[in-house]
Amino acid sequence: MFVLGIDPGLSRCGYCCLDGSTRPATPVALGVITTPPGTPVPLRLAELLGEIRLLLEECRPSVVAIERVLFQTNVRTAMSVGQASGVVMAEAASRGCDVVEYSPNQVKEAIAGFGGADKEQVTQMVQTLLGLARPPRPADAADAAAIALCHLAQSPMMIAGAHR
Repeated sequence: MFVLGIDPGLSRCGYCCLDGSTRPATPVALGVITTPPGTPVPLRLAELLGEIRLLLEECRPSVVAIERVLFQTNVRTAMSVGQASGVVMAEAASRGCDVVEYSPNQVKEAIAGFGGADKEQVTQMVQTLLGLARPPRPADAADAAAIALCHLAQSPMMIAGAHR
């Protein structure tokens, strides 16, 4: 079972595809999709859509786990994150993937055992849980890996069923 974790954003959209059938889970793809800030928003969304399509085609996940946007102090940032999130969810759903959302606190709790964990604690735990030689960088990629790991932790019955 492949899970694609997404840390949505228009400037930087982190992604991590994990093979959840292995222990520890194995990263199949890990990185960040970027769009140029000076480009009009519709073109940036179209570029993000194209990259997400390629990623979905390459990884063929059964589930796309995405971080839920709960609150942003910067309204402009919240709008662009919401737009990016919508593009990802719509494309994943149109390809038949299950789409699940997790709050930042749910992700931190599942990965670090504490909903108030800082980014570095989460990054270190992602490195440990995935058996990586180095912490994943940039932070958006590490966050996407944490989201995918959160889904694997939240759905053990589904994972167990995949082994049969």
